[in-house]
Amino acid sequence: MIEPAQWPLSGVRVLDLSNVLAGPYCAYQLALMGAEVIKVERPGSGDLARQLGADPARNAAHMGISFLAQNAGKASVTLDLKQARGKDLLKRLVRKADVLIENFRPGVMDRLDLGYATLRAENPALIYCAISGFGQDGPWRGNPAYDQIVQGVAGVMSVTGDAQSAPLRVGYPLADTVGGMTAAFAICAALNADPRGTCLDISMTEAVLSSMGWVVSNHLIGGVEPQALGNENMTSAPSGTFATADRPVNIAANRDSQWEALARHLGRADLLSHPDYATREARKANRHRLRAELERVLTTRPAADWVAELNPLGVPVGPVLSVPDVLSTEQITGRDLIAEVTTGDETLRLCASPVRMDDRRPAPASPPPALAADNARIWAELGLDAEEIAEAEAEGVI
Repeated sequence: MIEPAQWPLSGVRVLDLSNVLAGPYCAYQLALMGAEVIKVERPGSGDLARQLGADPARNAAHMGISFLAQNAGKASVTLDLKQARGKDLLKRLVRKADVLIENFRPGVMDRLDLGYATLRAENPALIYCAISGFGQDGPWRGNPAYDQIVQGVAGVMSVTGDAQSAPLRVGYPLADTVGGMTAAFAICAALNADPRGTCLDISMTEAVLSSMGWVVSNHLIGGVEPQALGNENMTSAPSGTFATADRPVNIAANRDSQWEALARHLGRADLLSHPDYATREARKANRHRLRAELERVLTTRPAADWVAELNPLGVPVGPVLSVPDVLSTEQITGRDLIAEVTTGDETLRLCASPVRMDDRRPAPASPPPALAADNARIWAELGLDAEEIAEAEAEGVI
């Protein structure tokens, strides 16, 4: 059994210089796995996500919900990287670190004289991870990149929705999240290298394209122009979203045996021999008429009935749930995905790691930090006495 202090990254120190989502999400995954993450923020304002979210009062206090979502378990120090003393303090942090994560626009760290070459001279074993919208080179390298920009240029929006609604943005920050998880994977791989020390160039656009494997390969290998198919499965039918008496369900009758079991259970065995539905290709070509035939039966009863009856027959089916709905299900509540951390008089509920290890789930070890909460401790560890810390604060260095 793994004890919390013995998660795989225990003993690894990470400097998180990143902002808003992709980098902070990456560092959060590392913190959940036991790494010590020190968030290095701008004095006075910190991570922009501190001012973002649905609660104006939290935003005003620099503890916005967007910040809380992926910064638990971290320490916070402030540092002005434009000042000579700030640069020196970062270098001193780097000497005792294993990993540095940044998501500035390409070239910013070099202009600050804090790029990989400079920091590698301070610590040859440093794993330097640069996350950007498009990568550290190429004609788009200097373009500003937010999640929706990346979703658009990566082709995600072109295949999301249907013929009437596409192009459509995926309803959460997909590119930031996939980019952050890709970076976390790369960092873990680099930590396993001997000797350590590398520069990781993570492009959110490339991470998203990689995640679109089937869509990309259908074009590269099959010559198929990707299309927005809405809730339909491009590889099979009936496979998609169907109406019932109360809420939609997703049914994935991808195999012939599943299609046959579905048709018989719905009392529509007549469809099995119909020439429009007799083969996979025929069903795909006539998918909309087939859905209408099946919904004549599906809409006579609630979704829960079909879920309970079809799954045991080997026909995959699941209800279309809202976020509040799924978070309240026994499947999620019974597996401890949502962790509770206490800060002051408040208990925050946050997503823990999506991974379970030896039947244990890594969860935040501490609440999201207030801005500069760990200045005194961290700077003292680097050798600054109280007078030097006060002087640095007065000069706006920290």
